[in-house]
Amino acid sequence: MKNLIGAALATSVLALSPLGATAGEIAVIVKTTNSNFWQNVNKGASAAIAAQAEHTMTFNGPASESAIADQVNLVENAINRSVSAIVLAPSDPDALAPVVKRAYEAGIPVAIIDSGLTEGSEGTFQAFLSTDNKAAGELAARMMIEAVGGDGKVAVMSYVAGVGSEIGRVGGFIDYVQANSSIEIVGPFYSQSQMATALNQTTDILAANPDLEGIYGANEPTAVGMGRALVQAGKAGSVVAVGFDGNGDLQDFVRDGTLKATLVQGSFQMGELGVNAMIDLISGNSVDGFIDTGVVAVTKENIDTPVAQNVLY
Repeated sequence: MKNLIGAALATSVLALSPLGATAGEIAVIVKTTNSNFWQNVNKGASAAIAAQAEHTMTFNGPASESAIADQVNLVENAINRSVSAIVLAPSDPDALAPVVKRAYEAGIPVAIIDSGLTEGSEGTFQAFLSTDNKAAGELAARMMIEAVGGDGKVAVMSYVAGVGSEIGRVGGFIDYVQANSSIEIVGPFYSQSQMATALNQTTDILAANPDLEGIYGANEPTAVGMGRALVQAGKAGSVVAVGFDGNGDLQDFVRDGTLKATLVQGSFQMGELGVNAMIDLISGNSVDGFIDTGVVAVTKENIDTPVAQNVLY
């Protein structure tokens, strides 16, 4: 993650001069449209567009986060219709890097949100907006260690291997646990961001590890499937569970004690600040190379506070 953020920071000098784009369409392309998280990004982007009259916005994404080729095609299509700017949440750091480079070569500025691109992409995008996923994973790890103590078994339920957010969020969790406790890590297991897959995986893990003390679900569909499996197995509240993201299902799990906490990114802010950064850049203004959109640990104790309510969706 440090390398990915460093790549973004390196673009800040380039951002001082626009790439020749003019008023027109800003294409927001996310990992999938079939997720409340990404729909909340859409709400933020729509709010940014509604605050001005010069630019329009389109919102697209593939049917699933694993449909990487479909996302590449969406970016290709945006370039071919000469959009003014692109706000992109790349599903795969390697597969999306070449098409982002093509956008740059076509004079189309790009803001990357949520997950970074592979090393070597320096200079092809102008801003990176994201939660510091490594720090978020470490926060989840600290909460887990505090809840279960310094030993025992903790399962890690991940989503798509190698995605920028996954590398920081899951890698940060595992590295911190291993460096600061004697906890045995079970997994990670990859749901491909499919709730049903996560449910089945968690069910199998609970059956195979009756002594499991904790479990971490690292994105929305994975954490929802994990929570449902805990309820179905009668383990809700007895196995310490930490999730990620903040849709209605996860909020319910926090309220009823199935989840000790869920870590929620500023998804609305990713859309809003991403679009605003591109509007600023098109207008000839500078933008920061990296914009941290933050994370909030939502618990039963703070779920109704403004801090939590502002990031839940």
